[in-house]
Amino acid sequence: MPLWFIGFFQVEQVMLAHLSIRNYLLVESVELDFAPGLTVLTGETGAGKSILIDALALALGDRAEGGVVRGGAARAEIAAEFMIDRLPGLRAWLDEAGYAADDGTLILRRVIDAGGRSRAFINGSAAPLAQLKDAAEFLLDIHGQHAHHALLRPQTQREVLDAYAGAQQAAAAVSAAWHAWQAARAQRLDAESHGQARQIEREGLNLAVEELRALGDDLARWDEIQSEHARLAHVTTLLEGSHALIHGLDEGEAAVAGRLGEMSARLDTMQAVDDSLQDVAALLGSASADLAEAVHALRRYAGHLSLDPERLAELDRLLADMHRLARKHRVQPEALADLLQQFEARLAELAASDDLDALQAAEDAAWTQYQTQAKQLSALRRKAAAALSKQVTATMHELALAGGHLDIQLQAVAEPRAYGLEDVSFLVASHPGLAPGPLARVASGGELSRISLAIQTALSGVAGVPTLIFDEVDVGIGGSVAEAVGRRLAKLGETRQVLVITHLPQVAARGAQHLRVAKQASGSVVSSNIELLDADTRVEEVARMLGGLKITATTRQHAAEMLAG
Repeated sequence: MPLWFIGFFQVEQVMLAHLSIRNYLLVESVELDFAPGLTVLTGETGAGKSILIDALALALGDRAEGGVVRGGAARAEIAAEFMIDRLPGLRAWLDEAGYAADDGTLILRRVIDAGGRSRAFINGSAAPLAQLKDAAEFLLDIHGQHAHHALLRPQTQREVLDAYAGAQQAAAAVSAAWHAWQAARAQRLDAESHGQARQIEREGLNLAVEELRALGDDLARWDEIQSEHARLAHVTTLLEGSHALIHGLDEGEAAVAGRLGEMSARLDTMQAVDDSLQDVAALLGSASADLAEAVHALRRYAGHLSLDPERLAELDRLLADMHRLARKHRVQPEALADLLQQFEARLAELAASDDLDALQAAEDAAWTQYQTQAKQLSALRRKAAAALSKQVTATMHELALAGGHLDIQLQAVAEPRAYGLEDVSFLVASHPGLAPGPLARVASGGELSRISLAIQTALSGVAGVPTLIFDEVDVGIGGSVAEAVGRRLAKLGETRQVLVITHLPQVAARGAQHLRVAKQASGSVVSSNIELLDADTRVEEVARMLGGLKITATTRQHAAEMLAG
């Protein structure tokens, strides 16, 4: 999912709500609650303003080293809490991954020990680091002093344009159609180039299927056939045994049935004298009944046994054929029925894959579908390119790039691509009279940061990640330009949560929330502290940014006026 677009949201309900930092670099312990809108972070040079951003990046899945742990501590811990009620895509992702957020909050936590080993957690459950990064894509985008260089990549420029055009679904449909067309084309080419090999395979399969089908229904009756064969092969032994058992149990002079009858008669006589033998008599009576039933079953069994040399010979041939085919195909005899189904399925595949007319028709249909989807996407891009160029150019003029302009060029590709029928290029002229050129060659670092801000402002009216962080993107500007940057950041804060690290009082005065980083020394121990400023301390901080170390009543009054404006 592109970082430029996640979905529509309300900034009050999708935001970074809380950040906890413990034993990270110069920070011993800090707990920060964040508000919607624009939050500014200020402090003297070297106070450690970027610590907050770096710590947050760790909670979002950045790589960690043991050197980030505060001296003397065993581990560093960073936890970031987000409100995600209005991000159904993220909630669905969390549910699927097993990190349900029933209360509408998401907590990403990172623990790094002094040796450099780290553990990651999502809503209290251990998680792979990659999943922290996946979750972060829904939430936050950090524009560091060099992060805006992502704009130099053609893929990012294309994603920006598609986000502005609201064309993410159209771009996804084009990608799916392109892959379907490529798959159909590959199948047709494979059939053309491997026709002889497929013919050889088909002939072998036809022979194997013919042999297996010759066994008929018996192919799936392996266990039953084995039992019947064993019975016929030993029928003489079974008959002799059955008759011997019947004779010994019921027909001979010393048959068990006769002896048991005599014993029952004697027990009856004894029971007449002592009726406590009643249970014994019942047991013996039951034995007599069971014996009679067994004799009856043996007679019935023997009656069904008969010598059938023809059937036995037929079963011999059938088992021999099954064993031969099992050895030939290197399977067990009981697996032959499944093997026949596999061969038949493969023959059907080969028949379909060798139907070149059908394959060509499928390829043509896929190509037509791709063209239809891609042309619709191209139309959306052309319309959006003109509007985005105009809007970003207007914002550039406010940000000390007067006379500059952004052109978005759509260049037809030599061959259709998964992303469509055109390459997207952002061409910029940062000053009047300059011919537009690629961002990488024309724009300086400071200009890139302001162009990035202009683009983000344009996207804020459409969609984007809910929280944006700008780390000193206002470096190298001042005066009216700084005021324009401050206004733009505040405007961006109306639809998103924005955090800005700044040296400029014009930007700091625009914040809805103001945090200050200060470095403190206690003996040989140096630490950074982050505090939320109230109205009075905020005037002092803006005055410091205006006047340096010497703060006068005039600078305080100027600071108060800036904050009031």
